[in-house]
Amino acid sequence: MTNILTIAKRELRGYFSSPVAFVFIVIFLLLAGFFTFMVAGFFQRGEASLTTFFTWHPWLYLFLVPAVGMRMWSEERRQGTIELLLTMPITPWQAITGKFLASWVVVGIALALTFPVVMTVNHLGNPDNGVILGGYIGSFLMAGAYLAITAMTSAMTRNQVVSFIVAVVLSLFLILAGYPPVTNMLVSWASPWLVDGIAAFSVMTHFESIQKGVLDSRDLLYFLSVIGFCLFTTSIIIRAHRAG
Repeated sequence: MTNILTIAKRELRGYFSSPVAFVFIVIFLLLAGFFTFMVAGFFQRGEASLTTFFTWHPWLYLFLVPAVGMRMWSEERRQGTIELLLTMPITPWQAITGKFLASWVVVGIALALTFPVVMTVNHLGNPDNGVILGGYIGSFLMAGAYLAITAMTSAMTRNQVVSFIVAVVLSLFLILAGYPPVTNMLVSWASPWLVDGIAAFSVMTHFESIQKGVLDSRDLLYFLSVIGFCLFTTSIIIRAHRAG
């Protein structure tokens, strides 16, 4: 655990010693506020809920989260410091977990800084704060899934742009698999069991469930499985690079 925390602190210093973390946080807050209050018409809806706020998160994360995580391993490979990192008295799993947690903390900070939205909706009405908490938990887990995918793509290449593009494509697939317009189109020609099976792989299906305030173990297991699988794949890639 000490080695993981050491790597995580190293990565966090790297994020905040450069504009990366600050740019991500500012852009996320601005876009989240713009889409919630301007595009979705938060005040015009007259509802004491943050449904319109969380609805945009899968799409905001689609581009912003890979932008945060694309440097995770690509930068190490480009600068040639990955060999130095892997010769330190730490295991690949400790390095992978430390880097991942540092990136997840950056996203968590951005998410936590949206607290004025919660204060606003509580000032204007009497929302179900349990549902709001569920939305935040689901959003944080979804961001973790996107980051794990980005960690995997970042380990594949030393080019950050390639890592970013591949991560966006994979994350987009996980969104569209359960996106209502797509599932409605599939229903017209595919069997219901097939449509349900495809939708089960989507972040949208599980995020929307948690967003309603229902912390189903199946939804939690889904996000943790995506994170675990992608980090495991990352470890295989890193070990292969180490052996090479």
